[in-house]
Amino acid sequence: MTDTKKKTVLVIGGGSVGAIAALNLEFGGLATVTVVLRSNFKVVKENGYSIESCDHGSVKAWRPAFVRNEVPNIAAESLPPYDYIVLTTKNIPDVPPTISTLISPALPANNTHTTLVLIQNGLNIEKPIIQAYPHTPVLSGVSLIGSEETAPGTIVQDDRDRLLIGAFNNPNLDAETATSRAKEFVTIYGKGGKTEVSYSDNVAHDRWRKLVYNACLNPICAITGLDTGRIRLADGSVEGLVRPAMREIVAAAKANGVVLGEGVVDDMIEVDPLDLYLSPSMLADVRKANFIEFENLLGEPLREGKKVGVQMPTLEVLYHIARALQWRTKEGRGLVDIPEKRKH
Repeated sequence: MTDTKKKTVLVIGGGSVGAIAALNLEFGGLATVTVVLRSNFKVVKENGYSIESCDHGSVKAWRPAFVRNEVPNIAAESLPPYDYIVLTTKNIPDVPPTISTLISPALPANNTHTTLVLIQNGLNIEKPIIQAYPHTPVLSGVSLIGSEETAPGTIVQDDRDRLLIGAFNNPNLDAETATSRAKEFVTIYGKGGKTEVSYSDNVAHDRWRKLVYNACLNPICAITGLDTGRIRLADGSVEGLVRPAMREIVAAAKANGVVLGEGVVDDMIEVDPLDLYLSPSMLADVRKANFIEFENLLGEPLREGKKVGVQMPTLEVLYHIARALQWRTKEGRGLVDIPEKRKH
């Protein structure tokens, strides 16, 4: 018989971040988790995850309660609404489907029961969700984790799972509703004691601070093909590229009412030990010819900064190069049409 005290959680995206999130949620004993997988579905369904984790140790053949290869259609399957839907997929608004479309089978437009948790990067990611689902509480999840899926269903987590959960402002809802859901989710996620999860009442600060890294080091590494260690070793790259870009994000944040602190630039440059030679997610995606999250990481802070008169020349160049990289990937996937090459 189902334990009615457990919350039902749908995790969409069971890669390096989603797998650890699902493990934490079930490990605490307060949630029954369904994970929606794509490329790794067959492996996980048949053999479970193989996880080497600095938080959980060696976990073999582990599966969440339910494994699906598509988002459940709760109306067609006569399923009750989930208590929480957690998004850990990449958020790429310039490539369909949109997040709103992706979650729609599990979330009626008039939903008031389910809470969405966006463990995703970038700025303004909640706005299209709130527009599509005006009465749905939407939570911000800012994840600081070192985790990689080295092969389908094989997860290597080499840096602690640290998660900040807060409530996005939704003008259609009482602020206390989303706040209470955020605090409840922190309890559920952290119950097992294997993760550092905390409630944050300053979502804007959390997201702008992470952008100092993600809007700068991430695309610079992707464009140059250098990891975070080598970019620090490369002649002039930190002073000529990384630091100017980060200062532009700090200035844009300040102009939007978010003060990030004096040492944030140095902190973010040095956040990864140099000799880890870490490949940020955008660099990893470029190497795999995957789509990159450049709009929410670069485009949105650039637009927000320019809107209030901040000069952002470094970010402007990075944005347009990233946009060109995305176009190249779209061409490779057959998503753009180009004229045939002229015959001599």
